[in-house]
Amino acid sequence: MIVRIMGEGQVRLADSHFTELNRLDDELLAEMESGDEDGFRRTLGALLDAVRRLGTPLPDDALEPSELILPSPDASLDEVRDILSDEGLIPG
Repeated sequence: MIVRIMGEGQVRLADSHFTELNRLDDELLAEMESGDEDGFRRTLGALLDAVRRLGTPLPDDALEPSELILPSPDASLDEVRDILSDEGLIPG
């Protein structure tokens, strides 16, 4: 799966990593619902770090369609809330 982090680029990520990413996504959703700004910031950072660590970066000139788009690390709680679905940032 191709994942884009807004403002950074794309990475190729194996489906086997989505269990870990979904756990972080669930935490992020709970923190957003409770308005926990500090927890939100910490978990968003952990989610993006996991994608970077587990994924393989694509070259900057690659034109692959992104199957998943994640917010930039400096996105606000309100900005992320606007792009969330009922399942969080990561469906499944």
